[in-house]
Amino acid sequence: MLKSTLFALSVAFVAVFSSATYAEQKQTLGNWDVHYSAFTSTFLAPKVAATYGITRSASKGVLNISVLDKNTQAPQELEVTGQVVNPLGQVQSLEFQKITEAEAVYYITQFDYTNAETLRFTINIGDEQTLKFNQEFWLND
Repeated sequence: MLKSTLFALSVAFVAVFSSATYAEQKQTLGNWDVHYSAFTSTFLAPKVAATYGITRSASKGVLNISVLDKNTQAPQELEVTGQVVNPLGQVQSLEFQKITEAEAVYYITQFDYTNAETLRFTINIGDEQTLKFNQEFWLND
């Protein structure tokens, strides 16, 4: 539970204090509110990254997804899969790790990128919904 809380706090910190490019976003898909945040892995504290097996690197990003019932805001446990495509058409399959705490469920994964690269994300949520978004990433020191 402590490590889930650390992760949630770390992601909240990123969403609040980072640039708008990395802030949390939301799309309503069917009966779900899908919250997502993609950011460079170096934004995570080393201890939090180590707890979840996340590699901190200027060229590695983290995608965090949370799916809530749009009426009750109850967290949803379901299958999340996806891929990310770079401008050259190279595809990376995304393998999500589920993090569960008392009142929250998160799905996290990592992906690679190069400087000034716009990535296209396609995330399959459950059997019915697909989240699609593009985001630009920059290498940081």
